[in-house]
Amino acid sequence: MTSPNHSSNDEEPNPLAIGEEFVQSPNHLPPITSSIDFGELLDPPLQLQQDLKEGCGGQLWPAGMVLAKYLLRLKRDELKDKTILELGAGGGLVGLAVALGIPLTHPLYITDQVPMLSLMRQNIELNDLSTQVKAGILDWGNPMSPDLPSHPDILLAADCVYFEPAFPLLQATMQQLIGPNTICYFCFKKRRRADLNFIKKARKMFVVRSVEDDPDKGVWEREGLFL
Repeated sequence: MTSPNHSSNDEEPNPLAIGEEFVQSPNHLPPITSSIDFGELLDPPLQLQQDLKEGCGGQLWPAGMVLAKYLLRLKRDELKDKTILELGAGGGLVGLAVALGIPLTHPLYITDQVPMLSLMRQNIELNDLSTQVKAGILDWGNPMSPDLPSHPDILLAADCVYFEPAFPLLQATMQQLIGPNTICYFCFKKRRRADLNFIKKARKMFVVRSVEDDPDKGVWEREGLFL
């Protein structure tokens, strides 16, 4: 998408086996730390604290797993010299995976609302990435902090399509961030018919292309994911 001009586990979580209900009780999953290597693409693996205390953004979701694995597998050279910002990062899965697996020459920014800030910072420290990754607040539809890059080279977003009233706010923020040379890697799971309205509108605002080079495309497409 571009502008038109628990304790650590040895097994990698299956991204398509993660709970699919968007509205979940914050108490249904106790805080855990997962060790994720994305099919041996990360060594050492990413350590990710999951905590639903502040909302469902604090857990792993399928689109984040798919997007992070795709970027680590196929986009390492493309990303290493870019300015990168992640929207709706939750605990920071995608951005932290990229920063851990790729020798970036610029700080990477993971952003979300205030309730997720502590968890993002915790996961940055957990992976010793405090010099490479910065956590910031970005409320969709609101003015952006001057501390964030206004037109990053790369914009990342995974599982940000879940609440229809927020679609215009997310699209407005994307319009702010996507400059003439920005590439947005956007992955989401269709959970309800209305979710496709987001992409219909996005196609009118941006140049949108489906990813065709992911060897796992057939797997995640069958699970209703779009990248």
